[in-house]
Amino acid sequence: MQHLLDNPIWNALISGNNNLAQGNSQVKYYAENVAPFVGFEDYSTANFNILHDLVPDQRVLAVVSAEEITIPDNWKVLNNMKILQLVFDGPLPQVSLNQELVSLTDQHIPAMLALTQMTNPGPFSERTIDFGNYKGIVINNELATMAGYRTQPSPYIEISAVCTHPNHLGKGYAGTLINYHIRQIIAASGVPYLHSRIDNANAIRLYQKLGFSIRKEMTFNIIQKN
Repeated sequence: MQHLLDNPIWNALISGNNNLAQGNSQVKYYAENVAPFVGFEDYSTANFNILHDLVPDQRVLAVVSAEEITIPDNWKVLNNMKILQLVFDGPLPQVSLNQELVSLTDQHIPAMLALTQMTNPGPFSERTIDFGNYKGIVINNELATMAGYRTQPSPYIEISAVCTHPNHLGKGYAGTLINYHIRQIIAASGVPYLHSRIDNANAIRLYQKLGFSIRKEMTFNIIQKN
């Protein structure tokens, strides 16, 4: 039986993120201003053709899969890369909060967009905040660090958009936020997981230090409707 995290987007859109799902019974995706991800019940040519009929011309989407997949010719592949999927299996962290955590709301969106554009933690748009539970550390009125939830293939919940302003690196802020989210997810009977670019050695070391283990190398395709 296929593991839920081998097809994380589809399984999120039929469970924990079903309130954000667009599409039909074979293909589901998020609104463009929430996230670029699309999930398929299976990665068949027929389902890619269904998606082609559903979305507007030039729409850019991201496909996450456990294996390399064939992208039909009516789609342009803008990028193909490997990412690591990590799942929390360590002991529950003991968190000592030296900084106040701020619940990020719509008023923080400009600062969140500026920080993600500066640090490039992965796709982040105007309504990515709708995934929920975004927290940040604000220093001298500047958003220093943030992290929140993204895909939620129940019971798994992805910690995402983990990023720190260059002026605040090396202070342990990202680790504080991740530890906070780990505890919140586990308290809600969930399992924390996350993704990292395969070349982001510093992030991978941090995640492993915090109790995450590499589960699998995944394929990440950025595609555009021709």
